[in-house]
Amino acid sequence: MAPTTFEFESPDTIGRTRQHLDASAQGALSDQLGEKLILNMGPSHPATHGVLRLVLELDGETLTKATPEIGYLHRGSEKIAENMQYNQFVPYTDRLDYLAPLANNVAYAMAVEKLMGWELPARGKAIRVICSEMARISSHLLGLGCFAMDTGAMTVFLYVMAEREKVYNLCELLTGARLTTSYTRIGGQVRDLPEGFIPQLTRFLDDVLPVVDEISALISRNRIFVDRTKDIGVISREMAIDYSLTGPNLRGSGIDHDLRKCQPYLDYDKYDFDVPVGTVGDSYDRYYVRLEEVRQSVRILRQVIEKLPSGPVNVADPKNFRSDKREVLTKMEELINHFLLYTEGVKAPAGEVYFAAENPKGELGFYVNSVGGGSPHRLKIHSPSFCNLAVLPEILKGHLIGDVPAILGSLDFVMGECDR
Repeated sequence: MAPTTFEFESPDTIGRTRQHLDASAQGALSDQLGEKLILNMGPSHPATHGVLRLVLELDGETLTKATPEIGYLHRGSEKIAENMQYNQFVPYTDRLDYLAPLANNVAYAMAVEKLMGWELPARGKAIRVICSEMARISSHLLGLGCFAMDTGAMTVFLYVMAEREKVYNLCELLTGARLTTSYTRIGGQVRDLPEGFIPQLTRFLDDVLPVVDEISALISRNRIFVDRTKDIGVISREMAIDYSLTGPNLRGSGIDHDLRKCQPYLDYDKYDFDVPVGTVGDSYDRYYVRLEEVRQSVRILRQVIEKLPSGPVNVADPKNFRSDKREVLTKMEELINHFLLYTEGVKAPAGEVYFAAENPKGELGFYVNSVGGGSPHRLKIHSPSFCNLAVLPEILKGHLIGDVPAILGSLDFVMGECDR
């Protein structure tokens, strides 16, 4: 009898068809189709670092296909910004990369200040560098700790959490809050550095470097960690460029690109620091880049403390930046201006700008389109985690399922800014 042929349209069809096949035909069909398993990792899974869903197709324990699914944390931040005054959106930037809120505040404020044509005085710039580098240290410490824990090294996580608590103490002293700081304003900061901040920051810098050395001693040559990260999740130079990766994930592939060097802002060109880059582009390179970036941030902060200028921290524009509280309470003109500023917002000109800062996760950019007035007509956010996750289907394929947590940890993404 002539063999029977079948057309398969879905897994359900395959299942129903197999019920009508004899044993020999079923075996031949298995050889033709292969035994594939669809596995959902996330969106509620500790290794996905948030609400990320990965749809994995497995042949045994080998990944033949990986599809990231995002959007579980989408809040419509860009549309919210278009219905708010510029300063009112500052607290929402805390919730993007919520592991580095101070850096988000700075990037957003500088985008609007570019539209306004403002440049901060020297002390205001120095304070923002302090904010950005503190955020980088805090974010990288947590990223290293979670990455190590994803590969089985629990001790590193305990080390970094102890140091990160010191960063939160500094944030609390500076801003009054530990996580959602909302410290910057369009045109400056809420306040100057408080008394005792610089000595406490100096003590932290002295404490954190030995911990970084300890982390390196624990896992940089650890046989298990090296085996789980070396030549795992390799991103070539060409692939990194094709997928528009930024930040440590780009530099881990050997590309020397850092906005603080390539497009200096906040007087970063006046500070002496190195940009660490990898050679292979694997998970181990991305780990080492972040480890070295912590050391470089400490180096930058020491120079800021040494060169910290005196003077004002905010722009001198009384019509668009709040007056001193004492003057508001004692002078009629300042009181009227205060009322107009907080009911109508800053008087931004019409135009469009794009500004990007080198955040811990990569290039955080804000596109602002203004038709004039106190609110943006359109606001778009270039979030580094969104771009960095796009490479997952490419680098997960062909690895074992046990490699997935290591690769995800090496990318160090945050779903708050990915979904926006």
